[in-house]
Amino acid sequence: MVDGTVGIGVVAAGPYRDELAQCLLSFKHFGQWRAGGVLASCLGKALKAALGNQAGFSLVPVPTSGSAYRRRGFSPVHLILLILRLRRIEPQHRHLDVLEKVRIPLTRQDSMTSLLALVQRYLNVVPARESTLGTSGQKGLGQGERARKVRGSMRVAPRRAGVVRGRRCILVDDVLTTGATLSEAARAVEAAGGVVCGAIVLAATRPPAYASMRAPGDQP
Repeated sequence: MVDGTVGIGVVAAGPYRDELAQCLLSFKHFGQWRAGGVLASCLGKALKAALGNQAGFSLVPVPTSGSAYRRRGFSPVHLILLILRLRRIEPQHRHLDVLEKVRIPLTRQDSMTSLLALVQRYLNVVPARESTLGTSGQKGLGQGERARKVRGSMRVAPRRAGVVRGRRCILVDDVLTTGATLSEAARAVEAAGGVVCGAIVLAATRPPAYASMRAPGDQP
């Protein structure tokens, strides 16, 4: 643990730019379902690079936010993992959908920030697309602020706690930015008795300060 974060090894299918970024955005926001097959193949290659021929790991998807799910109607990571399973890419790894979001009560500072953002939007002081204040998203937040915002936001569903206990888990997410979301997911899994061995992401913007980009088990 470093400043409330969990250091884990992370393997990305590629950097978040060019064709990979466009493919991911098209899939997530514009209904380009065929891109899901391409992304599943990319994720499978990242899994292969991270784990080789090792078996016995469980893939644990990081849940999307409730607002994002309502907006899109699906969870990109869960859907890509479903394609992965249907195509029998890396079939030796079990998929465990055990994490869920937890609503975090707003602090007084957060409440005031949200109120200010709403007033600014109402008065057209700040264009809605440029303001990141008072939203549930994390774009535009620094590493420390992002980590603070997601801390305590996930847990293993109580009814699934027994499923994850003692299992070697690989977290799966779409985009790695600061690493705060993966850190919170790792905390939640380990709090339920799971063993987090690393994480796989489709794309990474840059390595976070507290997570390596090595495959799990690699030597420094």
